[in-house]
Amino acid sequence: MTSAGDRGGWPLNDRLWTWPNALSFARLLGTPVFLWLVLVKQDWWALGILVFAALSDWLDGKLARILDQTSRIGTLLDPAADRLYIFATLIGLVVRDIVPVWLAVVLVARELYMGLPLYVLRRHGYGPPPVHFIGKAATLCLLYAFPLLLLGAHEGAWATVAKVIGWAFTLWGTGLYWWAAVLYTAQVRHLVRSGDNSGELKGAEPRP
Repeated sequence: MTSAGDRGGWPLNDRLWTWPNALSFARLLGTPVFLWLVLVKQDWWALGILVFAALSDWLDGKLARILDQTSRIGTLLDPAADRLYIFATLIGLVVRDIVPVWLAVVLVARELYMGLPLYVLRRHGYGPPPVHFIGKAATLCLLYAFPLLLLGAHEGAWATVAKVIGWAFTLWGTGLYWWAAVLYTAQVRHLVRSGDNSGELKGAEPRP
């Protein structure tokens, strides 16, 4: 029998201890350390953790496919780690007055809104949707933007350049973040109305 977690193009399994999941766990454990470093203004150490988070986020997906270690727990861990880093960075940057409060409100509002289509899916017997390419692109933009904004809080020409590029990534990432939410809503609406028993959300890419 095929469960909701098995729907899509990549088979899932129940393995917990895999290399991709280990990378996701490491990202999760690094989140409070990163936030503390930002708040005490140890920016270079904080940037090192962010670089690791960005690289591991890319690497765990590749390893899952190469090693055939795509798992159900991984489909939850990977986006959870991404969101925690985004929220932790937002908290740190807002507290230090590097980004305005409205940016945090816009991004948090998007996450709250996404609870609605997820609730609809659960009511109709479906699990969480796979991560959409647009949503992943938005997350990557924000993960690149925040370290640049952190660099931009310093003095010098290089800091000014980093700040400009960082804000460009921030605006693109925020726009894509909400665009992905609109696409998810449309996909969920189509899925529920059509009664598609395959459960496949078109255009979505399952993640480890």
